[in-house]
Amino acid sequence: MKYYIISGEASGDLHASNLVRAMHAVDDKAEFQGWGGDLMEQAGVHLVKHYRDLAFMGFAEVIANLRTILKNIKLCKDDILKYKPDAVVLIDYPGFNLRIAEFAKANGIKVYYYISPQVWAWKQSRVKQIKRNVDKMYVILPFEKEFYKKFDCDVEFVGHPLLDAIDQRKDSGAALSAHLTKLISTNKPLIALLPGSRKQEISVMLPLMLSVVPEFQDFQFVVAGAPSVGPEFYENIIRDQHVEVLYNETYDLLENSFAALVTSGTATLETALFKVPEVVCYKGNLVSYHIARQLIKVDYISLVNLVMDKEIVKELIQGELNKGNLISELKKITTNTDTRNDLLKHYNDLTMKLGGSGASKRVAEGIYMEMRNEL
Repeated sequence: MKYYIISGEASGDLHASNLVRAMHAVDDKAEFQGWGGDLMEQAGVHLVKHYRDLAFMGFAEVIANLRTILKNIKLCKDDILKYKPDAVVLIDYPGFNLRIAEFAKANGIKVYYYISPQVWAWKQSRVKQIKRNVDKMYVILPFEKEFYKKFDCDVEFVGHPLLDAIDQRKDSGAALSAHLTKLISTNKPLIALLPGSRKQEISVMLPLMLSVVPEFQDFQFVVAGAPSVGPEFYENIIRDQHVEVLYNETYDLLENSFAALVTSGTATLETALFKVPEVVCYKGNLVSYHIARQLIKVDYISLVNLVMDKEIVKELIQGELNKGNLISELKKITTNTDTRNDLLKHYNDLTMKLGGSGASKRVAEGIYMEMRNEL
């Protein structure tokens, strides 16, 4: 069967690539075309457009780039009609993908959604669109199934795909790079900096994270480089500070880190699953932030705290994200043994709540069986 698959950012690219591999295992005649990143392409997707061209964050940024966004949506719709897929598979990225879901449904194409938009946080009106245009939703957070149940949506909890990604990495037995090995050998504990995957957020978050470096001379700070952002971009921000940037080694970096400063998003959960004490950071465009504050219906911004339904990791948001608070919170998780031990206990509980591994396989089998039943 032919599948058209769409993801709009780095984490979606990772999970989509694992889903594509799982679908090849259950459907040996599967063909894939779509929008995403390098990992999807490596998994066998004919890439129409890379997610680096789709990354617009916040209300103000979306408005400023509205013409480009609408042009991309039209391009995607035209390409779907040309490709004539049996099904469209959508990975998160709701502003774009919900429009595509409506279009595909109107053209008689089956629509499957893997990794729910965060409608439980804001824009709950989107649930009506999902119920109308999505044939089956596969969710990855345990509380999402209960949320959708209130709206009588066909939703299946499949566990979190990060558990698969981490397991696969451990099973691969790949050696550490010479660069990372050298950093570890200096015997200065590593502090990982994960400032995000888009230039827009990196340019805001990384300078703030770097501001604490002089206060932690006994540690090495290492930036997890985003695949779609070139070295020169980081160099212009880091300048003469002795901070390294590692590409395509985020999981190796986390596994060997003592602590981390992490921009809110999927990376907060990845860091927790690698059992790394972290401080969660967020600062956005002021207009976008104030609009979001009026709309968001949850108490936390990090997935760790959302899943646990209490503050496990410290969140520094907007005005609270400053040099003084960052230094204070980072000292707590690097010097206070009780704080570190409590975090690690909560991380173990978090892993249990997320369900077992095998999310990609469950989604692939579910989509394939649904498609076969349609024949």
